[in-house]
Amino acid sequence: MATEDLERGGNKNRGNNNGVNNPNYANNYQASSASYFHENNSERGWTSWLIPMFVVANIVMFIVTMYINDCPKHINDRDRGFSGAKCLARGLGRFSFQPLKENPLFGPSSATLEKLGALQWQKVVHENQGWRLFTCIWLHAGVIHVLANMLSLVFIGIRLEQQFGFIRIGAIYLIAGIGGSVLSTLFIRGNISVGASGALFGLLGAMLSELLTNWTIYANKAAALITLIFIIVINLAVGLLPHVDNYAHIGGFLTGLLLGFVLLLRPQFGWMERRNLPADVRVKSKYKVYQWVLCFLGLALLIVGFTVGLVMLFRGENGNDHCSWCHYLSCVRTSRWKCDN
Repeated sequence: MATEDLERGGNKNRGNNNGVNNPNYANNYQASSASYFHENNSERGWTSWLIPMFVVANIVMFIVTMYINDCPKHINDRDRGFSGAKCLARGLGRFSFQPLKENPLFGPSSATLEKLGALQWQKVVHENQGWRLFTCIWLHAGVIHVLANMLSLVFIGIRLEQQFGFIRIGAIYLIAGIGGSVLSTLFIRGNISVGASGALFGLLGAMLSELLTNWTIYANKAAALITLIFIIVINLAVGLLPHVDNYAHIGGFLTGLLLGFVLLLRPQFGWMERRNLPADVRVKSKYKVYQWVLCFLGLALLIVGFTVGLVMLFRGENGNDHCSWCHYLSCVRTSRWKCDN
């Protein structure tokens, strides 16, 4: 979140108003990708329905969150610490927002988010609530947060689902979301974390690995790689701002990157066109050797990463004890802001 008070509540927002949560970048990526990707007429296309369902589920969950939050009923609770504050948009009744001083993203309180499954180290490790690693990716801190994430999901996810199908893209989205949650919990203890940004960064990482593993079927490879790397760098750089959970972004991105090597392989064009070739022409193998190498390497690193991360997490280890400089990955202190936990 963008305020210190809500952080004490303690919410760590997995989103921002730029980068991956800005739909403009997705439009730019799609426009550039259309210019360098050779669509094969024989390649099957899918109708996207899972990603729209994810969008609907997130929006419905936010509405439910606001209903349970019921700001007018709880605003005067002593534990709020905002004496004299009033709910925002009080005409909405129990759907009205917390005071801007508490939540500038037009959303619920941290207490409500924690009640509904926000990620919190103490509850995951010591209260055996590991399910929060999954539920937190369906919660959002406010209207701005959920709209930014869902617009990005529409622009990124629908295109990927149309190309690779709902099973593979759905698996990447969900597993990357959990991967982001694991890394976030290893390094953040005093705050809660919510948002689908880890899963979104997983799709972004899968885009990069898909480009690398299917390198031979792309034209203008340099333009494609530079465009995608620029998008990734900008988004991760925005995560260095305070009150943004960049650990979830990084964890989701790395998980999606490795999953992309495993799940998003494309056959060579020679193999795709084998039925149209003369009988005496040798047919190319379906996949190149380097594709298999990246696939097995990605799978191995994914298994090792999740195993090590989960073991460390449920043993109660603090990731900062094993990496003294990793705190710079989430926030860089400047004269304008401080980096709390």
